[in-house]
Amino acid sequence: QVRLVESGGGLVQAGGSLRLSCAPSGLTFSNYAMGWFRQAPGKEREFVSTISRNGLNTRYADSVKDRFTISRDNAKNTVFLQMNALKPDDTAVYYCAAKYTIEDSKMRVTTTMYDYWGQGTQVTVSS
Repeated sequence: QVRLVESGGGLVQAGGSLRLSCAPSGLTFSNYAMGWFRQAPGKEREFVSTISRNGLNTRYADSVKDRFTISRDNAKNTVFLQMNALKPDDTAVYYCAAKYTIEDSKMRVTTTMYDYWGQGTQVTVSS
């Protein structure tokens, strides 16, 4: 059974930083592209960032570019999202997602492109 577990969320003041982690189990991590999405109250789930299987290709939403960094450690079966210079608009539940793939060039930026999802972790940024 595949399970994705996010951690690292919390309450932080504007300008602060948080590091989210996602540790999938029940799958061969190195065969999966990974993504981070977020959903604020009353809004649709939106793309934040994605990373290829080998970690060499990444993409970011314009709203987080230059503030967030996605990375992965295939030896530890973990994907990270380092979030700096946080803003109140970053407040949301953050979700980790996994997509089985045999290539590393395609960047997946929509929810329908992923096979598995975590339960989410709350990030709250106070002003």
